Amino acid sequence: MLNFEEELKKFRPSLEIEDAEEIIYNQDIDDMSDVLVKLLKEAKKESDSGSSRL
Repeated sequence: MLNFEEELKKFRPSLEIEDAEEIIYNQDIDDMSDVLVKLLKEAKKESDSGSSRL
């Protein structure tokens, strides 16, 4: 029979997984809403200055 308590004591997470988690969590990546807000601000700034992007 399997002793879950003993198996849990033996468990060690994969190092590759821990490295990947650290890399993913430490990245500051803009999501689509951030990109859209930046584009709208740039477009508004350009329209306020009189130039047209299109």
